[in-house]
Amino acid sequence: MIHIVEDDDVVRDALVWLCRSRALTVRAFADGRAFLAALDDVDRAQATCVLLDVRMPGLSGVEVFDQMLARGLAPPASVIFLTGHGDIPMAVEMVKKGAFDFFEKPFSDNELVDRLVEGELQSETLLSARPRDAEATDEERAALDALSKRERQVMDQILLGKSNKVIAINLGISARTVEAHRARIFRKLGVDGAVALARRFSSTASP
Repeated sequence: MIHIVEDDDVVRDALVWLCRSRALTVRAFADGRAFLAALDDVDRAQATCVLLDVRMPGLSGVEVFDQMLARGLAPPASVIFLTGHGDIPMAVEMVKKGAFDFFEKPFSDNELVDRLVEGELQSETLLSARPRDAEATDEERAALDALSKRERQVMDQILLGKSNKVIAINLGISARTVEAHRARIFRKLGVDGAVALARRFSSTASP
């Protein structure tokens, strides 16, 4: 389920249409209070991605996110912020607190919807996660042991569905450095990308 919380009617309607054009199930809210009230009736076992505008009358996106954190709803719900240029430092702080990602306006429609889908999938993964380290094969454990501390940190972030941009923010390194670590991780673990990595090691990420 995709939840869109946006006070601008035109933008909100456009985002709903965009999601529905990709056959996504979506609910839209004009303000944070209405969204939080609706959350009381949401099945906590349901995979959820929330698109939150930062600046809204009444409760801001940041205040809504803080309430979601306090209720233990985010994670597993994935939260993506929509920001103006002046809100980027605030969005970065929200990422450090656990937000899934942020997009600056104007944004690429396709990239945003792709990220909403990834956020929903990540929420589903977190809800269904089970310990797997003990089940790893000797070969998999040896491959994991070959990773450096920083590579394991990057791998954990990849398995949590984080983009290079968000990983760089969380670890205090450049996006280019993240890309280099990703390449080494994939080579050492013998996988050809993040999807293959998740299939083999999806429950080995640190909490």
